[in-house]
Parts: sequence; C-alpha cells; structure tokens
Amino acid sequence: MSDLPGMMTAIVIPAPGGPEVLVPQSRPVPTPGEGEILVAVAAAGVNRPDVSQRQGKYPPPAGAPQDIPGLEISGTVVACGPGATRYVAGDKVCALVPGGGYAQYCVVHESNALPVPAGLSMVEAAALPETFFTVWTNVFQRGHLQPGETLLVHGGSSGIGTTAIMLGKAFGANVIVTAGSPDKCAACIKLGADHAIDYKTHDFVAEVKRITDGHGADVILDMVGGSYVQRNYEAAALEGRIVQIAFMEGYKIPALDMRQITSKRLTHTGSTLRPRSPALKAIIARELEARVWPLLAGGKCRPLIDRTFDLEKAADAHARMESSAHIGKIVLTLS
Repeated sequence: MSDLPGMMTAIVIPAPGGPEVLVPQSRPVPTPGEGEILVAVAAAGVNRPDVSQRQGKYPPPAGAPQDIPGLEISGTVVACGPGATRYVAGDKVCALVPGGGYAQYCVVHESNALPVPAGLSMVEAAALPETFFTVWTNVFQRGHLQPGETLLVHGGSSGIGTTAIMLGKAFGANVIVTAGSPDKCAACIKLGADHAIDYKTHDFVAEVKRITDGHGADVILDMVGGSYVQRNYEAAALEGRIVQIAFMEGYKIPALDMRQITSKRLTHTGSTLRPRSPALKAIIARELEARVWPLLAGGKCRPLIDRTFDLEKAADAHARMESSAHIGKIVLTLS
C-alpha cells in the first residue's frame, strides 16, 4: 500500500439528524485485514438503511465503520490483505459492505465482492449489491418463489422494488407491484411488472384478488409493515409466503388478527442483511454470481438508476431519497 495516499475523503455522520448532518471529512485510508481487499471507490449506492443510520435509528454492526454510511460500492481493487487471493490489483469489482461505502476507499471481505458484470458501468455496478443481495435472499431463498407463481412487491419503484421486478420476471413469475403515483406505476410496467397498483387510489388487496381471479399472491415482499401486515395476510394465496424486510409504517400492530396464518397455512418470515457475517453473505454472493450475473452480462436485466450525485453532495442524495420521488437507485459518484 506504499503507493496509496494516507488520507481520504469520507462522508461522516457527526451526530444524528437530517440530511444536512452529512459532511465530508478527511480520514485515514483503511488497511485490508485477513481475507479483505481495499477498493478505490468509483461509485456508492444510497439506500434506506443509510438514512436510518443517519437518523440514529440503525447502528452499524461491530467492526464496521461507525460513522461512515454506505452499504454497496463499485471500484478498483488497489490492495489485498493477508490470505486474500481471489482478486488482484486492477480488478473491477462491486461489493456489499457493512458500512464505510461513502468514501474514496473501502475495505471488504473478498467473498462479499463480485466482478463488475460485462457491459455495466461503475454507476450501475454500485447499484447492484444491496438490492440484489436483499431480493435474492428474501424472495428466492426465504420466499422460495417458483416459476408461474405470483409475486407481490410493495414499493415497486424503489431500488428494492425495481430489482424484485426484474428478477421475478427473469425467473418466470407473474409480478404485481404497488406504487404511489401513476408515473411510478408506469415506470414499473415499463420495467416488466405485469400489473401496477396505485395504492393511493386503489385497495391493493381487492386488486390482487381481481388480477389473480381470487388466487392471491404466492410471495409478498414487504418493507412497509404497519397496517400492511394484516392486508398482506388477506392478499396472500393459500400456502403464501410473506417476507418482511423493513417496517416503514411501524413494527407494532396491536389489532393484528392472525387467524389467516392458520386458515391459509401462511408463512410470515423476514430477515436483515447487514448484521450477517461475511461467510453468510458469501453464500448469497455465490448464488448471485452463478444465477444472476449471467443475466446482467447478457443484458436481460439492468439496474434502473434514478439520479447520481457527487460524493460531497451526499446530503442532497439523502434528501432525494427521503422525498420518495425517486424511481430506481440513487448513486454517489467519485472522480
């Protein structure tokens, strides 16, 4: 690492607050440890957990940078730690990281990094890890989505939602989404969703039943929680699987009637990705590389980019995300 600078620019959270608390600071360039690589970051994805961390609601796991947000990056390998043998300096990678992505340099365990798919830009590659890891583990590993089944995705125009549309269709599902405006619904249909429901003007339970001729959704991916939990039970098919990945409307549901879990033989499960060990994330990475990376390289699916911001404009990127006006992924770029 003798040719690397000693210091770098990183976006830090000095104290919890609004987007304006995000400020650039000079920090030491991290040193890769056992099995880790150091990446010169070209782009970093912006995600809802970053916003929650900035607000003081989502502390990073032990060992991750505590005040530098960022869960996904793309860039060039510039150094390898002891025992790291998969990549060499100069390799182009994208990676899922437990934190520290909003910076010029970031370390990651080599097993949580993947080659940049052929034909994708660094901006597009930075939009892959968090959403593709999340959708794969929740929809396919936990939800067991099968070809011909119906997948209901809430928040269809979000980064997670647009990824779920693409992967659901790529693996033969019928995809229904909910979104909050006609423009967002139209964008979801253009991306490949079979049906898009404007949840502000239509009851998604009634619409799902109408669209499926009363069958319901076989798998439901939900990041809303709150009142949606009961409604998901109503919209689910017999043997339906509901996968919870967040609780934007709240996680306490005092009036919940759970009888449909038994009458419909439902499975309500969920997961978080960030606290998992590198070894567990590596399992997801290997499946993605084998089953999804060829689709990306072949042009059969491609991340939808809403807008890019320079790293120093991270506060503006967070404001954009909190406005919920975005369709697809928001990405920070570094020169």
